Amino acid sequence: MNYQEVLEQARGCIGDYCKACSICNGRACKNQMPGPGAKGVGDTAIRNYDKWQAIRVVMDTICENAVPDTSLELFGRTFRYPFFAGPVGAVTLHYGEKYNDLTYNNVLVKACHDNGIAAFTGDGTDPAVMEAATEAIAAEGGAGVPTVKPWNIQLIREKLELCKKAGSFAVAMDIDAAGLPFLKNMTPPAGSKTVEELARVAELAGVPFIVKGIMSVRGAQKAKEAGAAAIVVSNHGGRVLDQCPATAEVLADIAASLEGSGMKVLVDGGIRSGVDVFKALALGADAVLICRPFVPAVFGGGEEGVKLYIEKIGAELADTMAMCGAKDLASITRSMVC
Repeated sequence: MNYQEVLEQARGCIGDYCKACSICNGRACKNQMPGPGAKGVGDTAIRNYDKWQAIRVVMDTICENAVPDTSLELFGRTFRYPFFAGPVGAVTLHYGEKYNDLTYNNVLVKACHDNGIAAFTGDGTDPAVMEAATEAIAAEGGAGVPTVKPWNIQLIREKLELCKKAGSFAVAMDIDAAGLPFLKNMTPPAGSKTVEELARVAELAGVPFIVKGIMSVRGAQKAKEAGAAAIVVSNHGGRVLDQCPATAEVLADIAASLEGSGMKVLVDGGIRSGVDVFKALALGADAVLICRPFVPAVFGGGEEGVKLYIEKIGAELADTMAMCGAKDLASITRSMVC
């Protein structure tokens, strides 16, 4: 099986919303929700993809002829590549009945771990979503990052207990999920958090805490003040706010604002190739998340599909590094993109 065959297989079983496109650029699904689409007209999801494509890489082959080292060290673990699978929740609702949250995460978390990266897992109103995610992470010795929604503090405590039992090496919160409708009308209130509230969550996590959903220097500084170990520059794939900047447009300034702080910077949103991963690292990211393309990889090929997708992105990254004169991730600099 090759990656194109994986996509073809996925198209027959992935439900009514995702089209398992060869290029996942937000256009075919636009504002379809449920599904992989976005709020409003779908402008932000499309912009995420387009802005990465507008950035060019600078070729330089007058350099040592060596196999690039694509490995990343993060929170005491070494990964084969500087990219991770992003979180997906309510799999059946958004992508069809072939997988539920338990079976999807069992495939994704294991396949990512077996192939040298890690999966971030999702959350949802159904308690079984987080239960399934943490069970899958526990089965792989904690090699995954559960992503908790910004619920009220009591529900967050309950979710974090599941994360601790799973032994996950880090915990994330997608603070940008505050824009999802199901959080807005909850009792007790759920959604946006103050710096003080985030600091309490970071303390309760007990492992490196990652704040996902940062789109400004000001937001990054607030996450730093709250004690986050890392941030993810993210607009939730364009799903929560129309007319938002692309992550590629704000990444460099945010990364520069945290230089020397010790905090790690990750980024997601429209990153669809190893070349895009290289661009993100050149703009200051330590690693990236890729979310939606992993769904058809699972639906179309199971663990083999995930393996093929990881190898595809990894090979593209290594080739770009070699052609731009970067022997390892630390050698990737701002001067290598324009």
